[in-house]
Amino acid sequence: MFKPRSLQSSLSFKDKIYGFDYILVLAILTLGIVSMFAMYSTDSGSFDYHTKNHIMRFGIFFFLFVIVSFFQIRFWHQTSTLIYLSFFVLLLSVKYFGLTSSGSQRWINFYFMNLQPSELMKVGLILFLAKYYHRVPTHEVNRIKYLFLPIIALGAPVLLVVTQPDLGTSILIAAGGLFVAWLAGVRIKFFAYLSLFFILSAPIVISFLKPYQKARILTFLNPDMDPLGAGYQIIQSKIAIGSGGLFGKGFLNGSQSYLDFLPEKHTDFIFTLFSEEFGFFGSIFILSLYYLIIRRIVKIGHVTCSNFGKLYCYSFASAFFMYVAVNMSMVLGLLPIVGAPLPIMSYGGSSMLATMLGLGIVMSCKIHKDTPVN
Repeated sequence: MFKPRSLQSSLSFKDKIYGFDYILVLAILTLGIVSMFAMYSTDSGSFDYHTKNHIMRFGIFFFLFVIVSFFQIRFWHQTSTLIYLSFFVLLLSVKYFGLTSSGSQRWINFYFMNLQPSELMKVGLILFLAKYYHRVPTHEVNRIKYLFLPIIALGAPVLLVVTQPDLGTSILIAAGGLFVAWLAGVRIKFFAYLSLFFILSAPIVISFLKPYQKARILTFLNPDMDPLGAGYQIIQSKIAIGSGGLFGKGFLNGSQSYLDFLPEKHTDFIFTLFSEEFGFFGSIFILSLYYLIIRRIVKIGHVTCSNFGKLYCYSFASAFFMYVAVNMSMVLGLLPIVGAPLPIMSYGGSSMLATMLGLGIVMSCKIHKDTPVN
């Protein structure tokens, strides 16, 4: 009899194609097509800058998603440390060579695109910790000596992103790492201690926030305090979503968007534009697509034989849910505005690159689900 290792090593191109989760592929493609129409609407119904770039990026990164899927899951296990360190070096280089825009230094100019390494770190950290906890025996997970490296691996990039400053992305990076630790079996008492630490340090942290970050928190608590200033975005967002009603105003007929009442409509507030044009039922359709994507990722985690694959899929599904929930809560006024893009829908090359890379590794877990990882 052939061993699983030799059997998986001889997978043909045809076997890999058959191994795809086509429901997940269809959900991603559908969301990508919807995002193209939404981007076309942000350009006021013309095939302009944002629409062209978004379509080109989705096409390139979807192709990358397919290529990444073909790599064996062992490859991602073996290179996860190198991937994490590479992303960390990119993140560190932002501090010295990064581009500054709107008071934040978050991007590196690679000529063909401005890369935001903090987006890639969302995937890199999950990959690294999935490998780390794959090697730690379950009964040893809560020993102090096995907690040091995860804390350093999580804390270092988070601190770098906070200093850019980008509080929202740093929180999402930290959440991804904490999901891996939780799923690996780290006891709840450690999370309780961490929560207590953050609560006690909140007054100190707030004192270091930039003025616009403090304004966002105050606006969240009372948007009407400065309706033409800090509260303008969220007030217009609520008006746009509410005016969509059940069925929306129709494609290209969103008054808040077309009259430019809604700022940042092509990035963080893309869901607001879509909700105004397609209403409650259109929003439910988008939510259903995200639900289907998350469900398929979890299902792939179920069928993957390796603990590394399971940890990665479950953690990425949890993080993906967090990205969607934070963005939608933000535009609905349920959370402060933190600059969190909506996966695939929002305009932004780095965000889409990271999302497609993460989904590609998930698909690799599906195609090579019977491959053991040592």
